Amino acid sequence: MYAEVAIPLNVHQTFTYRLPDTIATVAKPGARVLVPFGRQLLTGYIVDLHETLEEFGHADESFEIKDVEELFDVEPLVTPELLDLTKWIADYYYAPWGETIKSCLPAGINAEAETLLTITEAGREALTEAKTKRPQLAAKMQALEFIAEKEQTSQSELAKQFDKPKAAAIVRELQKSNFVTIKRQLQSASVKPKKQQAVRLLREAPTEGKPLNEQQQTVIRLLAESVESIALTELTELAEISPSVIRTLEKRGCVEVFAREIRRDPLSHLPQPAGLPNGENDLLLTEKQQAALDEITAKLDEDKYAAFLLHGVTGSGKTEIYIRAMRAALEKGKTALMLVPEISLTPMFARRLRAHFGNSVAILHSSLSEGERLDEWNRIRRGEARVCIGARSGVFAPMHNIGLIVVDEEHEASYKQDETPRYHGRDTAIMRANQAGAVIILGSATPSMETYHNAHIGKYQYLKLDERIGGRQLAQVEIVDMRQVFNRHGKQQVFSDEMKQAILQNAERGEQTLVLLNRRGFSASLICRSCGHRAGCPNCDVGLTYHKVEARLICHYCNHHERVPRTCSICQGAYIYYVGEGTEQIEVLLKELYPQMRISRLDRDTTRRRGAFEKLLNEFASGDIDLMVGTQMIAKGHDFPNVTLVCVISVDAGLSMPDFRAAERTFQLLTQVAGRAGRGDKPGKVIIQSYHTEHYALEFASQQNYEKFYEREIHFRR
Repeated sequence: MYAEVAIPLNVHQTFTYRLPDTIATVAKPGARVLVPFGRQLLTGYIVDLHETLEEFGHADESFEIKDVEELFDVEPLVTPELLDLTKWIADYYYAPWGETIKSCLPAGINAEAETLLTITEAGREALTEAKTKRPQLAAKMQALEFIAEKEQTSQSELAKQFDKPKAAAIVRELQKSNFVTIKRQLQSASVKPKKQQAVRLLREAPTEGKPLNEQQQTVIRLLAESVESIALTELTELAEISPSVIRTLEKRGCVEVFAREIRRDPLSHLPQPAGLPNGENDLLLTEKQQAALDEITAKLDEDKYAAFLLHGVTGSGKTEIYIRAMRAALEKGKTALMLVPEISLTPMFARRLRAHFGNSVAILHSSLSEGERLDEWNRIRRGEARVCIGARSGVFAPMHNIGLIVVDEEHEASYKQDETPRYHGRDTAIMRANQAGAVIILGSATPSMETYHNAHIGKYQYLKLDERIGGRQLAQVEIVDMRQVFNRHGKQQVFSDEMKQAILQNAERGEQTLVLLNRRGFSASLICRSCGHRAGCPNCDVGLTYHKVEARLICHYCNHHERVPRTCSICQGAYIYYVGEGTEQIEVLLKELYPQMRISRLDRDTTRRRGAFEKLLNEFASGDIDLMVGTQMIAKGHDFPNVTLVCVISVDAGLSMPDFRAAERTFQLLTQVAGRAGRGDKPGKVIIQSYHTEHYALEFASQQNYEKFYEREIHFRR
């Protein structure tokens, strides 16, 4: 029996291995195997099985076929559906199949092989001789001395003493000289299930000996009242006893202390929502919502692939349609998957889904710890979680019998993976729905041009929600021409008079404000006034952004960091000038202008710590913050009824990007952020500052008129 194996390296082919008899009977496609590859052992993935080489197209059997060293999974981790999906990604995006399969499994699950080095007698003699000849040993002998001191060491430990390529070359040289012996052994996976000690009841009274004392009786009563076992620490607290009481009961055969696997819940640090009665919601759908939902559920009943574009203005109730469609899928015995564009949005949506579906909701994204991700992935795989929410990598959730996929804010660029394997999460979700015969909903207030075009040529079914819930009006938009502001003041201004006055009046009414500038940091760039030199990234050649809090220059593309220079690196001039504003500087300026207001900032710099994003949003929602400054993170998905003013500092940088999608992305960002205002009973207002007020992206965004923008933009695209 032969296996075709995909290796998680940058190679665009699979490799053929022979399966030993002990493995051949149980091996299946999708299982992980340990295989020799060059000088190393690697974890690969079986993608096909055949009894003869001819079936692989290998007529010539003269070449050497290596054996599979070990089979990890009797039950494959990669389902046939995900094998088909990863094969499509590998073909369509020209991505290595092995790396694509690896990316659909949780990090830390793969076992790796390590190389162990032991010094030989010949090696000891050579080392002694080298030491007598010269006190300063060469690198090769230094490595041999390190191995001798440790008795046995791994190549990875040796690489810490020398750099990795040099260590590999030294090991080859030592092996060639017969100074070391090499043995490869398997390391266990870096992530294991989390366990805790628990206690379960065996019998309520001992079979012999003296009767139980009061403390022991309390333990027995608590265990008898419990449906399942109780954690040892929890039981000692409840019974107000020491662990020795439980150990005594264990010796007398009344209880059993054992290790049980426990779940690492990624939402445990957040307040959990109260469950809705019978999972129902008392919200009544509007006629248009109900009509859209009816069309989606009709396709769910047909049990075949269908794609919908749900085009609804901000605040039109798209999320309620998603939830009810998910419930319809679950009632049919199927599972549901929801993708959101930002990792930061997953906890908010997950809490809402938990209120409806309880513990059958799992969450998947790259910011979870390896242990949390493994636990959630296993719950989905075992069928314990029938609803999954995640960022783009959630498209690989190992769900069975998938009935519905929702891609919220489908237009977002963050669905595109910018590192190997490169893929687009939205398009991959469409292909997964197609292969699984599932229904997919692409939801957005500002659909991408390609999705809207596909809906108009009949590729997707088009559903429109053009009114806000409760008949609320869209926010009134005012565009401020910063050229006139410059003429008025004789110099450049960060805030126009109109914006400053609107913020003050809004605060006096006790209403909240959002201020958007899609650039984090303090200043956009650093320039020498003497010679004009701009501080650029040595890797990307883009301008470095000044971050005042960290006192560093940072590249927002590759994360290169530098100290802030005192003088110019080219001419040694002392006149360093900081150009342009970032959210950090806007926050400082607003605090100077409005010292009485409670002002906070929401961007990647302020939300790096776990739970920081949710904490800021909860404070803003509860009214503890009057004004929030932020990047695009504040522009989508949030529902704050008391936000009545949205200020956009500048969109000119986005419009001038060398990208044919620049106008589309600017229009989408403005429409989305405008949708945050006036979602409650009070009307909303939006102020946009720009030096290019006549641009059609601003004109149609101020009207929130997607159709007019599409007509103009599609003409430009042609």
